[in-house]
Amino acid sequence: MEKKVTIRDVAAYTGVSRTTVSNIVNGINKTSEETKEKVLKAIKELNYQPDFTAISLSKKKSNIIGVVIPTFDDSLAPIFRENHYYTEILGGMEYVFKNHNYDLFISGMMNPIEFKNWIQKRNLDGLIFLGLFPESVYNEIKTLDIPIVLIDNYEKHGVNYPNIRIDDELGGYIATKHLIDMGHKRISFMGHDLKTISVDEKRLNGYIKALQEANLSLNEDLLFDGTGSFYEVGFQMGLKLLELGDKATAIFATSDILAVGIIKALLEHGKKVPKDYSIVGFDDLVISRYSIPSLTTISQNVFNKGVLSAQTILNIIEHGTSDPVSINLPIELIVRKSTSFL
Repeated sequence: MEKKVTIRDVAAYTGVSRTTVSNIVNGINKTSEETKEKVLKAIKELNYQPDFTAISLSKKKSNIIGVVIPTFDDSLAPIFRENHYYTEILGGMEYVFKNHNYDLFISGMMNPIEFKNWIQKRNLDGLIFLGLFPESVYNEIKTLDIPIVLIDNYEKHGVNYPNIRIDDELGGYIATKHLIDMGHKRISFMGHDLKTISVDEKRLNGYIKALQEANLSLNEDLLFDGTGSFYEVGFQMGLKLLELGDKATAIFATSDILAVGIIKALLEHGKKVPKDYSIVGFDDLVISRYSIPSLTTISQNVFNKGVLSAQTILNIIEHGTSDPVSINLPIELIVRKSTSFL
């Protein structure tokens, strides 16, 4: 095993002090251009790798942003395997952070004490919460004075931080109204987890508002609540809907992931979409364009939501405090092949 090159080796190789090498590595301009070039050349020739952990502690800055994702079974694996919403939004963040020399550190939700220790141990420069931001966590970390940006958050204590989201209630309304305008009166609502996912509650409110506006009664037998945004959850909901017979002719699913799972269940049992059931999803993920049939959905630019959240937290870190304002991004109905007139 080759001996690890140290800052002492670089100093000896170039004939300068360790302090000079350290200043150049840390971007401190206290040396001439000639010396700087000589040291940088030596670093490359010797393949010296700076200890960024030590650097971050000395500078009290790590250039690492923590991203927190709600989990359903103490593991992020199922989310990254099946939920493309998170991969698209993280892709937007990574695009911005990479261009500004920051790294992402992703974690699932944990208990408040562990969470506080995780932040301090990693010396994180900022935090982005996707969705759930429990009050218990808020109470534990609010004394740390760390920049925080929220995404898709509706908790009351969330008003203290910038919040990137869409008008989820409007999205639910537009999706349901589209089905009503196509002649459907028996419309099923299928969500992820109304107890913990606040965006689903807003989308349900929009669904109910559209029904009321059209003088249609709410049939609670047609309301389905799942345990996460996974294909299998949607598939199981589709099977439960089939058990009801012909009670519904249309479905509003609160994510494209659920919608694709529902469609698979319907097709496997001899039903046709949209002939037997029209269905609208939510998000306009890439998969919605390639599903069979292609999915009518409420479009939000998920990648851009990640971009904007990253830009927002970098602005706070590099330029000071920011007003805790909510930024509502636009949405629109994208009509494809999964809906038709009754």
